Amino acid sequence: MSSTHPFAGFFDLQVNGYKGIDFSSAHLHEDEFVYCIRELNKTGTIGFLPTMITSAPQVYERNLRLMNRVKEHREFRNIIPGFHIEGPFISNEDGYRGVHPAKFVKAPGIAFFRKLQIWSGQSIRLLTMAAELKGATRLCRYMTEAGVAVSLGHQHAGEVEITRMANSGASAITHLGNGIPHLIHRHQNPLWAALADDRLKAMVVADGFHLPLPMLKTILKAKGINNTILVSDLSPVSGLKPGLHKLWGHQVKLGEDGFLHDPVSGYLAASSLTMLDAANYILKQKLMNLSSMKQIAFLNPLRLIGIPASKYQSTRAIQVSGNHLIASR
Repeated sequence: MSSTHPFAGFFDLQVNGYKGIDFSSAHLHEDEFVYCIRELNKTGTIGFLPTMITSAPQVYERNLRLMNRVKEHREFRNIIPGFHIEGPFISNEDGYRGVHPAKFVKAPGIAFFRKLQIWSGQSIRLLTMAAELKGATRLCRYMTEAGVAVSLGHQHAGEVEITRMANSGASAITHLGNGIPHLIHRHQNPLWAALADDRLKAMVVADGFHLPLPMLKTILKAKGINNTILVSDLSPVSGLKPGLHKLWGHQVKLGEDGFLHDPVSGYLAASSLTMLDAANYILKQKLMNLSSMKQIAFLNPLRLIGIPASKYQSTRAIQVSGNHLIASR
């Protein structure tokens, strides 16, 4: 028997696209974006930040303007309160860069960030950048003073650089445990410094592939429920049939089990699981109760970007059946 739980739904800070629709594509259309919002909303995600990865300047301009026009419609204002820019201020090294296109990676600069804000209608809520880059701390201070949350990711950084960014206002780590090469220094790496700094909230992708279960448990123990944020890192390939697909200049493979990766490099290509899928994976592993799930998948992400949860108080998109969540839309 299902019952309504006082859990409005999920708020996702990292959505790259869905059902074949890519927010970083130079061919994105408004009707596709609208379709994507409505389809994702059916899965219990009542709000999210459309995320653009490292892109050409003209694609940033085109797509941010396009998506901002859509989000201004009354139907979507609460669902899309802003955007997440993942890049272009990231490491250009293989492994740390992930599947971001190398040719569009840029050094941190206030001038280019201002352009991004203008194109987005002053709606950037979150930006992911690498801690070790020259100019990163200056840009971090500028953004946080402007009310934009800074998360660290796709970085070849250690304790010194990450601490310096936290001192400058950085408040989170993007997909902690990912966006790094398979082989790293056992001590001087982005993992330990990020885990140790209590000022940095951990954004985690819990799809059974991005993080092995012991790593996910370790993050939860180190950060605690109040400093952990569940994100989907949802890929444009999510929702499509298993097989080979073209994504961000790479051929990626979506397995029958949901495993999505570049078969050549072996690196992951975002996730194929929605927030609903990820939440049920965590509950199945008995890592937390429903109250804690509400914290990491709804309250904490909103708090990071400064949005009151009361905006969604009339929404009921999730129901509980035993210890399993289902979308009620």
